[in-house]
Amino acid sequence: MISPLVSKLERRDELSDAERLALANVLDKARPVAAGETIIGEGSRPEHSTFLVSGFVGRVSFVADGGRQITELNVPGDFIDLHSFLIKEMDHSLVALTDALVAPAPHSALKTITEELPHLTRLLWLETVIDAAVHRQWLVAMGRKEAAPRLAQLFCEIYLRLEAAGLAADNAFDLPLTQSDVADILGITTVHVNRSLMSLRDQNLVEWRRGQVLILDWTGLSGLADFDPTYLRLKKVPV
Repeated sequence: MISPLVSKLERRDELSDAERLALANVLDKARPVAAGETIIGEGSRPEHSTFLVSGFVGRVSFVADGGRQITELNVPGDFIDLHSFLIKEMDHSLVALTDALVAPAPHSALKTITEELPHLTRLLWLETVIDAAVHRQWLVAMGRKEAAPRLAQLFCEIYLRLEAAGLAADNAFDLPLTQSDVADILGITTVHVNRSLMSLRDQNLVEWRRGQVLILDWTGLSGLADFDPTYLRLKKVPV
């Protein structure tokens, strides 16, 4: 259950046997959630952080007219609200965008890790720092990039994040989202999502069919997006 997180962390630094065991033991029993279900609501004060075993979850902020903005897409192997351990009251919601499987990590158990395993604590801290970096990149994309490059950036980012977790290879990955979901991620309409996808297809950069993305030309796609993966911190650098 914890192997995608271990794979991801080991892309950045070495893990000891004790650290792997601590990660495996920090999780309680997993439970299924249905697409559309709110896992953690805005204003709540959870006593656990939630680990995403499978499926896709969005960090969502709602506006007065009922619209929503997805501010980050969580993939398997992510702690979708590790920051709740420190911020206490949630200022956004976590919503399952697909059927998913989640497992709670009690804050009491996370506190024990911070007291007994400082290196693992730094690696988990890095996870939250990378979350912030993703937010910055999405903000720049929404403010300064056209719709097609934004979509190209999303494909590049999600592929590398899934690959790091051992869940993607050969430029192909599962992305069972709707175009409406993607519109709420990119801050555009579903019409613009459709047009942007057609543009990427016409340039022979990517295919997205039946919930699977195939990147046909990584150099072309990443070039269109002006994508620099530095913010994902996927190189092995001791922390």
